[in-house]
Amino acid sequence: MPKLSADTPLIHEGCEVVDSRFGRYCEVGQGSRVLHSDFGDYSYCDRQADIANTGIGKFANIAAMTRIGPTDHPMTTASLHHFLYRSADYWDDAGPDTGFFAHRRSRRTVIGHDTWIGHGAIVKPEVTVGHGAIVAAGAVVTRDVAPYMIVAGVPAVPLRERFPAAVADRLMALAWWDWDHDRLRAALDDFRALPAEAFLEKFGG
Repeated sequence: MPKLSADTPLIHEGCEVVDSRFGRYCEVGQGSRVLHSDFGDYSYCDRQADIANTGIGKFANIAAMTRIGPTDHPMTTASLHHFLYRSADYWDDAGPDTGFFAHRRSRRTVIGHDTWIGHGAIVKPEVTVGHGAIVAAGAVVTRDVAPYMIVAGVPAVPLRERFPAAVADRLMALAWWDWDHDRLRAALDDFRALPAEAFLEKFGG
C-alpha cells in the first residue's frame, strides 16, 4: 500500500473529488465521494464515504459508508423533485437553479479535530461535531455534539463524556493536533502507552 504523503492526498480508486482541499497525510478511501469540502492534516475517510459541504479538522477518523453533510431537497415548494433545480437535465431551454445550489453549499457541516465518525453514521448539514467527540456506528446526528462527547442513536443523543470535563478542557488547551510532524513522532510512544491524564501531566496540558 502506498505511504501517506505530506504533499499529496492518497485518493484510492473510484473516488469522486470536486472542489475540495486536503492537508498533509490525508487519505480518501475507495469509492468515496468528497464535494466542496476541506480535510485537515492527517484526516481520512474509509471506503464509500459520502462527504459534502464540510469542514473537517485534523486527525478526523471517518469510517466506511458514512454520510456527512448530505444534500437535501426543497420541502416548501409544490414538488421535492430535482427537476426544480437540475432543470437542464430535463429541458433544453431551462438552466439549473444556481441559487438553490449556492444555498445548499452554504449549509456547512463541521467535524472537529481528533473525532471518530462510526460506520454508517450520518451527520446532517449545519451540525458541528466538537473536538474529540465520537459518533457511534449507525447514528444520525441532527444537533451539535459537544467536545469529547460520545453520541449514539437515531436521532443521536449523548451517551457519556469520553473524558471528564476537566480532562477534555486540558486536552483542548494542549491542542496536540497542532504539533509538527517531528514532535508527534517524538511523542508517539507516549501517545500509545499513556492514559490521557498521564499524557497531560507529561506534556503540560
